[in-house]
Amino acid sequence: MHAATIYSSHFMSRRRLYALMLLLALGVCAPAPLAAQHQSAMPKGQRHEVRREIDQLEDAWRNAALKADIGALSSLLSDDYIAIMPNGTLQTKEEALANMRSGAMRIVSLEVSDRRVRFYGTTALVTSRAEVSGVNPKGDFSGTFRYTRVYVRNAQGKWKIVSFEASRVREPGERR
Repeated sequence: MHAATIYSSHFMSRRRLYALMLLLALGVCAPAPLAAQHQSAMPKGQRHEVRREIDQLEDAWRNAALKADIGALSSLLSDDYIAIMPNGTLQTKEEALANMRSGAMRIVSLEVSDRRVRFYGTTALVTSRAEVSGVNPKGDFSGTFRYTRVYVRNAQGKWKIVSFEASRVREPGERR
């Protein structure tokens, strides 16, 4: 096949992909049933049970992080897990587990408050506030963070953490 033809077909498929991503981001192509899958569509009793299940998983994550329990953390994270750390760097499941395993990252205290859980079909979105102290390669750290954790129920019916993002809460006038 001629190089120009390969480039042209690659360019066209990439352009179509970008157009589709833009349409999805704008909600133009979002399937109508998606809105019906919001938590209000879930029966109240079922919503309560699933909320309790997510709360238990959040507590299991907190305990595993405090104990550096690699096995427990590994079972909570999906294989394609990705985190956006407070400094803006990305971290995969393997990187997160390796940091815990090596002791490069150790959480000494972790107090969670203001937890909110919302459901969208087989996705649960958790937002919380956390007071954290610990040790990382740069030394001791502590602070207040807001985080978002995303769970997805997999084909086997188990909730897995697929994404995490944390942002430092700064007091008015506090410097970076």
